[in-house]
Amino acid sequence: MEINPFVQIRRDLHQIPELGFQEYKTQAYLLQYLEELPKNRLEIKTWQTGIIVKVHGTNPEKAIGYRTDIDGLPIEEETGYSFASVNEGYMHACGHDVHMSIALGVLTGLVNDPIEDDAIFIFQPAEEGPGGAQPMMRSEELQEWMPQLIVGLHIAPEYPVGTIATKEGLLFANTSELFIDLKGKGGHAAYPQQTNDMVVAASYLVTQLQSVISRNIDPLDSAVITIGKITGGTVQNIIAEKARLEGTIRTLSVESMKRVKSRIEALVKGIEAGFQCVANIDYGSMYYEVYNHEEVTREFMEFAEQTDMKVIECKEAMTGEDFGYMLREIPGFMFWLGVGSEYGLHHAKLQPNEEVIEKAIRFLILYFQFKGNRQA
Repeated sequence: MEINPFVQIRRDLHQIPELGFQEYKTQAYLLQYLEELPKNRLEIKTWQTGIIVKVHGTNPEKAIGYRTDIDGLPIEEETGYSFASVNEGYMHACGHDVHMSIALGVLTGLVNDPIEDDAIFIFQPAEEGPGGAQPMMRSEELQEWMPQLIVGLHIAPEYPVGTIATKEGLLFANTSELFIDLKGKGGHAAYPQQTNDMVVAASYLVTQLQSVISRNIDPLDSAVITIGKITGGTVQNIIAEKARLEGTIRTLSVESMKRVKSRIEALVKGIEAGFQCVANIDYGSMYYEVYNHEEVTREFMEFAEQTDMKVIECKEAMTGEDFGYMLREIPGFMFWLGVGSEYGLHHAKLQPNEEVIEKAIRFLILYFQFKGNRQA
């Protein structure tokens, strides 16, 4: 059975997942493909490990932007694929391999059958962290080719193939990483009075953090603090001198993010005083909310309803996406694309239905033609 060329591209890319700003093999693969396309309407730039491509229109008045992310995650794959990751401990567990193959398909379609307006394709590194969108937006390369409309998608395992889900306004939350380091005084387990135990301090802090959402955020608002990892100590009979908490904060408003961080800082100061330790807070990567511009989003949804795609007006999600930095400066929107997988995003067994690739390419080419060709 012959495999669709863009499905094969997805499988090739699936085998070489790389972390943010380390996507060297991924960039090389994408560039090799792009170099094989006709050059009469194509211009290519690189920015760090990312790529920006301009497909010249036949009579341009504006530029339509399309962004795809290219990095993977530090997850050991458990799909059983014959084309599983060859980079041990890393996986395209968020569907960026699917995102890239769709982007290349749409780009190829517009090279072979150009629209009137220019199309700018942004292959962005480091979406999973530390965040590539914000610095890429500031780069000279993208500033020179800044589009007037920007579009992005994200696969959605919970929706079947052929489904699009989006909404006007807030789609994804404000997010921030959270790292808290505690340093006290270690010692022998038999002499706790001579120490300041950071395992105990960390345990108290985790419990206290749960009160921030329930007692400091409006019940009609939404926010989440998750501590996903705790490390501390060396062996069972030594009291821990150091402990580290790693987590994430997600809120539906900028104001709530400020309030949550303020309360975290107050609680950490209390831990310092109560357990005679020194604490340090690092918020790591912070992502701005994904806010879909109302007019163009509504127009997109109405357009999609005229195609063979099923359109769902979804609710906002606590998902984080640095595409929000692009939408803060350029009108546009992001939408969920159903891929019908039993396992969800960031799961070691995520298996998107590959039928979505050809379907999404056809649909997005139609959308570019709708937005990029003027009526006679």
